[in-house]
Formats: sequence, C-alpha cells, structure tokens
Amino acid sequence: MFVERTPISIASPVSYSRSSFAWQPILKHLLLIGAAVYFLASIAFAYFTYTVYNVAPRMVALEQRQQALENKQSELEKRLHASSSELKHVVSTGVDSAQQAIAARSAELENQQKAAVARLAAAQTQESKQLAAVSGEIGAVKSDIGTAKADLQKTQSALAATNAKLERAMGDLGIQSGLLARNAQELEVLRHKGDRNYYDFTLQKNARAAVSTVSLVLKKVDPKKSKFTLNVIADDKTIEKKDRTLNEPLQFYSGRDHLLYELVVFTADKNSIGGYLSTPKDAPKPVTP
Repeated sequence: MFVERTPISIASPVSYSRSSFAWQPILKHLLLIGAAVYFLASIAFAYFTYTVYNVAPRMVALEQRQQALENKQSELEKRLHASSSELKHVVSTGVDSAQQAIAARSAELENQQKAAVARLAAAQTQESKQLAAVSGEIGAVKSDIGTAKADLQKTQSALAATNAKLERAMGDLGIQSGLLARNAQELEVLRHKGDRNYYDFTLQKNARAAVSTVSLVLKKVDPKKSKFTLNVIADDKTIEKKDRTLNEPLQFYSGRDHLLYELVVFTADKNSIGGYLSTPKDAPKPVTP
C-alpha cells in the first residue's frame, strides 16, 4: 500500500530566505539609532548630573550673594536717607549762620568805610593846611632864592674884581711866581681856579707847624716893618727865609722830583703870621693821621 505523499514545494524556502535578508539592513539601522539614542541619553544624563552637582551649588551661592547685595543696598539707601536728612539740617543751619556772618561782616565793612571816609576827610583837611603852609614857605624860599641870586651875582662880581687884582711877582729865588693872593678872599679865588694846591696856615712864634708835606717855624716877626724870619723844614733840611716882607713869594724846592713850592705871608702881628703854601698839582699830598 502506498501512501500518497503530498509533493513538497521548494519555492517556500526560497521565499522565506529573501524576506529575511530584506529586514537585516533595517534592523541594523534600528540598532544604530538605538545606540545613538542611548549615547545621547548617557551624555544628557551626565550633563544633568554635572549640572546638578556643580552648577546648582553655584546658582545657590549666586542667589545668596544677590540677596546679600540687595540687603546691603537697602542698608545703604537707609543710611543715604539719614545722611540726606542730616545734610539738609546742616545746610539749613549753615545758611542761617552764613547769613548772620554776612550781615555782621557787612556792618563791619560799613563801619570801616565810614571810618575811612572820616580819616580821608581829616587827611584832606590836614593836607590843605600843610599845602597852604608849604605855599607860604615856597614863597619865602623864592624870595630867598632871589636874594641868593643877587648875592651870588655880587659875589661873582667881587670874584671877578679880585681875579683882576691878582698879580704875579718874582720870587726870592729869581723865578716868576704864579698868581699871588694878598688876603683870604683872593686865596679862595686861587683855590677855585685849581691850577695848584693851596694850604693856608697861621704860625705862632717858635712853634713848629706841619703844612702839606713840610714844616714851618716862625723865628722872628716885626709887624711895624712888615718883616719876619721863618725856617722851612723839608726833606730833612732846614731852609731859612730871613727878613722877608709880606706878600713876597718865598720859593724852595722839595720832594724827590725837586718840585717848586711857594710860600706867601700876608698878615703879621706881634707873635704870629698868616698866609698860605702853594704846591704843584702833582706834588705829594699830606698824610692824614
């Protein structure tokens, strides 16, 4: 007996194998997507964990600092308000004090101004009086100046007349003398001319007197005959001028350069004579002790 077997179709396995190969790429993509999602979820979880454990405390600290700053700001605002009130009070008080000080200073300045005006008026009055007095003095001075001018003119006229009277004479050494003076007035004229040096003197009998760089000693005088004798001591030498007359030029040499000196006596009395010594301009000057 033969069992009838149903023929097996070979098309079915082939069909199953093809379907299986079609799903393999899709499955791979799904696995890759799942892995990517897992990786991203891991990263997100790690970031979240980092944020929770690191950023969150910082945020809390920042919030605390923000709160502290707000508290400080509130405190500063309170202090500022108090300072503003105090400042307003001080300013108000200062303004009142300043106004009082200004008023006092203004009164003081006004008093000073009045005092200054009074002093100025007094000074002007005093100056007016002084000006009047000075004007009177100026008038007197002008008058004195006019008188002085007149006297000066007279003096100049007298000097001119005296100058005309000045003479030259032959000295006792036979040398022509310079201009001679016969009194103190004519001697002053010679001094103003400035041609020579002039030293006036008065000699007492037997008394040595220094005149310029020499010394003179009056030995004898006869006023009736207008004669006298004197010694000239120059360069450690004694020169005797014996029995000479008034207004006679007495000449002698002195000094290292052998300069000509002239001596004239124009007054004489019982025990003294008076006159002058004339020396060249370049002669040595007397040493003042």
